[in-house]
Amino acid sequence: MGNIDSLSPYLEKIALPPVLPVRQRLPGTALADPKTELDACLNSLPEHNLAGLSIAITCGSRGFDGYTTLLRNLVLFLRAKGAQPFLVPAMGSHGGATAAGQTALLGHLGITEAVIGAPIRSSMETVLIGKTGSGLPVRIDKLASQADGIVLFNRIKPHTSFRGPYESGLLKMLAVGLGKQAGAEATHRRGYGQMAENLEAAGTLALQKLPVLFALATLENGYGQLAEIHVLEPNQILAQEPFLLDKARSLMPRIWLDEIDVLVVGEIGKDISGTGMDTNIIGRYHTSAASGGPRVTRLGILSLSQGSEGNANGMGLADFMTERLFRQVDFTGTYLNTLTSTEPASARMPMVLANDRQVFQAAVKLCGQDRLDQVRLAIIRNTKSLQTIWLSPAAWAAASRTGQAIAQGPSRPLPFAAEGRLSLFDEPEGSHREDACPRT
Repeated sequence: MGNIDSLSPYLEKIALPPVLPVRQRLPGTALADPKTELDACLNSLPEHNLAGLSIAITCGSRGFDGYTTLLRNLVLFLRAKGAQPFLVPAMGSHGGATAAGQTALLGHLGITEAVIGAPIRSSMETVLIGKTGSGLPVRIDKLASQADGIVLFNRIKPHTSFRGPYESGLLKMLAVGLGKQAGAEATHRRGYGQMAENLEAAGTLALQKLPVLFALATLENGYGQLAEIHVLEPNQILAQEPFLLDKARSLMPRIWLDEIDVLVVGEIGKDISGTGMDTNIIGRYHTSAASGGPRVTRLGILSLSQGSEGNANGMGLADFMTERLFRQVDFTGTYLNTLTSTEPASARMPMVLANDRQVFQAAVKLCGQDRLDQVRLAIIRNTKSLQTIWLSPAAWAAASRTGQAIAQGPSRPLPFAAEGRLSLFDEPEGSHREDACPRT
């Protein structure tokens, strides 16, 4: 890295604005009794004779609210029908694009045979089930293709890299997740500009060719809590998923600012978002196929989440990062992800600075504001944790006008611990969540 500490005399003269904790009001209410809701949805399905049938259940790489609980109850439902369910990692090239890596990734999410009550059958081997009208090969996990039935299980939400009627959800689980690395690479090969078209075509073909029994989709509210459960029959998926995507978009969290001079994100990681931080939240994208969110002048990132296992995809969206984060990067895993997704911009290297304090100082210096009291600074733990954020007085003045933000204390200087590390996040997560989202 060279002697980046030599920048200290230059940066230490840059003053930083104070911040105050702010609680944001976010969209949506949460389900009071997810199990009862799931049971009602499953029992509304047409009766099928599943006795003795092998049923593959798709399991993605993103953690979401209710994942293990819903999966365990789904397995119980199928077993009660006499079926023999098993779990299939459906995560494209994630987990290092190895069968063992994908099983381990599920384990990190709490999904094991002992917890869920069904075996995990992980393989990177795929079979070609056909080609789309444009000649795109559609490949599917071999073990899933050999099952008597397939249950699609995934959360639906806006994608971080493209826009279309189907983004992150059920069709993506079919076309990309079950496609393993080979299928994911084929779907991404023509770039994100054609991703929406490829996803719809490949997913539609897979629905026609595979024995999909039904799909279980979840929506989360702005607090990351389970808001809705939907069970769809195969002939409902194409028509209903776009409506559920629109609903998911309306429930997304956000930062209640349209203009941010400096945004600092405490941690990024693949367990948080496919691009390390949700581009819909930070308003920065590595492709021209997606847009939206706040306008951020300078963006700094401080660390890599433990659950990301060194995958720093998304760091290229930032302007500055810490040396600590740099040393956490597994470049092989990061670059493999990038080569599969076909977009190198997300893995580019931001300016690396010695510590958190220097990231703030460099970002403030280059944010375009001449006066410190005009700097709209926002700090978030990560893009999944947005109820409590920290704002400078100028940013708070703008956010308070929305009526969706409540100050939780007076402003104070940014706290830094030893070696310039920000200590805001040392407070227990949720300590400012007195008015958590109500459950219906």
